[in-house]
Amino acid sequence: MSDLALRPAAVGGLSSGWSRFWIGAAAVVALAWASTAFVANEYAFFATFVILQFVVLATAWNILGGHCGYVNFGTGAFLALGAYVAVALHKAFDLPVIALVFAGAAASALLGAFVGLLTLRLRGIYFAIATLAITVVVETAVLNWDYVGGARGITVIRPHEDAVFGTYNRMLVVLMAAMAVAAVAAARWVERSAFGRGLAAIRDGEDAAEACGVPTLRLKVAAATLSGALMGAAGAPLPLYMNFIDPHSAFGMNYAVSALAMPMIGGTSHWIGPVIGAVLLGGAQQAVTVTISSEINVLVTGLLLVGFVVAAPKGILGLLKR
Repeated sequence: MSDLALRPAAVGGLSSGWSRFWIGAAAVVALAWASTAFVANEYAFFATFVILQFVVLATAWNILGGHCGYVNFGTGAFLALGAYVAVALHKAFDLPVIALVFAGAAASALLGAFVGLLTLRLRGIYFAIATLAITVVVETAVLNWDYVGGARGITVIRPHEDAVFGTYNRMLVVLMAAMAVAAVAAARWVERSAFGRGLAAIRDGEDAAEACGVPTLRLKVAAATLSGALMGAAGAPLPLYMNFIDPHSAFGMNYAVSALAMPMIGGTSHWIGPVIGAVLLGGAQQAVTVTISSEINVLVTGLLLVGFVVAAPKGILGLLKR
């Protein structure tokens, strides 16, 4: 009887939680939209674009690395594949940016499913090394793909003005804000769904989960596919924003290290942890870029990661819970 009495309150609390989340999500997109009319500093938009991209990357990484326990060092491969698919389609067909984002996400989702089927039977350090190998394979393919510039890179020609947002770059910032909201919403759903509980069971004890009937391989492949899709979507607008892309920047170590560091800094146990880590690390890197040099971004990431691993192994959320 008491259990039945509690159900309406639980449902109401869940509904209230979703309402607060979507109100906050709408506020983020609205703030990004409003800033295009009132903020004059173009570097502020670049910094915002990078931080929002980091939110998507950190959230995507945490779906496989945090919820499932499979550490992925191949972030650069998924992000770069999304970016180069967008470049190729933009050059060939001059598609709108939304179509390029979906194409980049689809390509990286296929790569995630392929990698999952090949490597997710591996565990621990063996899986991590396999993801590094995938990055090398994708980078080698791009280096020899002359249509997208190969090793020398390629300049992307796109409009400078936008009828709604003033400039094309400002429109891309609003788009990235919407993508960040979508990625966080997906992660929030994963965490609260049967899918997420299955991933948690795999993380806590894969053999035990399989013995209890959890379809471990199917769930791991699905997690790798979703994670790859979000990473590819995050990479697709990058060459359009920068007007240029080359393998050195697309496959840079900063993306691989930062994608791992951000959830570790914020905390992998909750969907908000990667968001906190992305804002903190992205903001720190942009501050260092302005005051010192962008060349030490990886050093900043490494120092923050080591500091949190030593002082707060469960990240900022772990400190707050303690």
